[in-house]
Amino acid sequence: MENNVFEQMAKRYDTEERMELAKVIVKEVRPELRNSKSKSLIDYGSGTGLISLELSDLVDSILLIDSSKQMLEVAKAKISRKGMTNSKVLYSDFTQETPELKADIVLMSLVLLHIPDTKKILQELFNILNNGGKLIIIDFDKNDKINHPKVHNGFSHEELKKILSEVGFKSIEMKTFYHGNRIFMNQDASMFISSSIKLL
Repeated sequence: MENNVFEQMAKRYDTEERMELAKVIVKEVRPELRNSKSKSLIDYGSGTGLISLELSDLVDSILLIDSSKQMLEVAKAKISRKGMTNSKVLYSDFTQETPELKADIVLMSLVLLHIPDTKKILQELFNILNNGGKLIIIDFDKNDKINHPKVHNGFSHEELKKILSEVGFKSIEMKTFYHGNRIFMNQDASMFISSSIKLL
C-alpha cells in the first residue's frame, strides 16, 4: 500500500482553516439529521471526526470509518476526551473491501473527490444503508481550474445525480451552499450538499 498521505497529515490535520470549513459543513448537515435520534450514522472517510463528532447529539450512534489509522487515533482521542459514549471508530477502506455493516445514515464529507471510481463507492454505500436510509454527500462543485492526478476536480450536479440514480437512490436533492476562498487546492471553490434516499 502506498504511504498514505493522510497518515502524515493526521497530527496536524485540524488546522484553523479546516475547522472553520468543518463548522460551515456541520451547520449545513444538522437540519438533514432532524428526527434521527434513534438512527445510526456512519461517517465514511471521517478523518479526525471534525464533522461527525459535532453531530453526535442528533443520532443514536456514530461509526467513524477511515482508511487512515492515524486520523482515527486523533478521532479516538477526541471521543474519549469528550466522554462520548455513542461514537466508535473503524479502520476500513471500502474501495478494497466493505465489511458487513448497516446504517440508517451515511455521511461522506469531502471524501468522494479522493475516490477514483465514484459509482463503485456509491454502490457500496447504497448496500450498507438500511431501506429508507439516507446518504448525505458534501463535496466541491466541478472546478475547471483544478487539475490533479489523484483528485476529481469536483462534481457537476447533473453527473452526480445521474450516477446516484443509476446506483438506485431516490429523491436525490442537491444544492450549492457555500463559496469560499482558496478552499479547494488553493483555488476559490463552492461546495454542495446532496441527500439521497434508499428505497427498495
